[in-house]
Amino acid sequence: MTAVVPPVPLDPSQIRAELLAWFDASGRALPWRLGQEGRRDPYRVWVAEILLQQTQVARGLHYYDRFLEAFPTVQALAGAPVEAVLKAWEGCGYYARARNLHRAAGLIAADGFPTTYVGWLALPGVGPYTAAAVASLAYGEGRAVNDGNVRRVLARLYGEARPTENWIQAHADALLSPTRPGAWNEAVMDLGATVCTPKAPRCATCPLSAHCAARASGTPTAFPAPKVRTAVKAVQAVAVLIGDERTAVLERREGGLLGGLMGLPMQELRESGTTQNALNALCKRLNARPGELLGQITHSMTHRQITLHVYVAASDLPRQTVADAALSRLDHKALGLLQRRQEGLFAMPLTGGSSV
Repeated sequence: MTAVVPPVPLDPSQIRAELLAWFDASGRALPWRLGQEGRRDPYRVWVAEILLQQTQVARGLHYYDRFLEAFPTVQALAGAPVEAVLKAWEGCGYYARARNLHRAAGLIAADGFPTTYVGWLALPGVGPYTAAAVASLAYGEGRAVNDGNVRRVLARLYGEARPTENWIQAHADALLSPTRPGAWNEAVMDLGATVCTPKAPRCATCPLSAHCAARASGTPTAFPAPKVRTAVKAVQAVAVLIGDERTAVLERREGGLLGGLMGLPMQELRESGTTQNALNALCKRLNARPGELLGQITHSMTHRQITLHVYVAASDLPRQTVADAALSRLDHKALGLLQRRQEGLFAMPLTGGSSV
């Protein structure tokens, strides 16, 4: 598929005026948008942008409110133990974001908030998108954001089926409002989230429909073309529940996705290995006695599909209070097997997924 020609020549000043007028009338009232453009609370904007990187706004509002209640200021966040930060982040997934947020809070508490794109970009866990978002929304700096919503809106507006990152950034920069950069960034993102949606765009209500090449083509959802997805890797693992849903033996996980979280002791099956061999190796490491199969769950984790076989085990190892620990959804689902057995659903497979 090749690019199509917009039905009306694109005039940046007209595009800005029409979209900003729509945004002023129809923009979402989100809690981190409180305050005058370019003078918003950088802490609230920063937390929101980090949290929403892999979470839809409708779902993220709950997590945002919960996190801000636990850590209302950057000083509170910096002074908290990382375990408390991970607990407050529980359910959001991609826990490296929480760890980087905590590290960056320590730097900000010591040196103050950055006021420029370059300053934000130097913080742990802050990439070009987040730096541009905070710099424009909180300080009024002229930086265009580039995320999935922006990519879709611009690809459809210009009729570009396969936009590259450089193409998106160049066109976002060209359209950026010089007088209201923060509002412009929010307007494009709101348009993509509420009108120019991936599968069912509401073209009839779009303020830019007269200029949109994708709409003129008759197949707006063809723009942009779907990205080639990374193949999902199937992983088999064994976990043991020593205790119950209230107190259990937990271990601190390592790695990029679950690093820092607590979870049931777990052992991945080696190539050509068996569930029994993995269970025996895990129990030997724990000096535990394996028991019966509690059940099986499947769980999606960023290009991985995990099948987890959960067994009961006995050990003298100290137990922890489950409610006080930061656990992934994988572990919450594993613990839920005990309740399901008590309800007469023993060993029934449980499926589902998450971005954890």
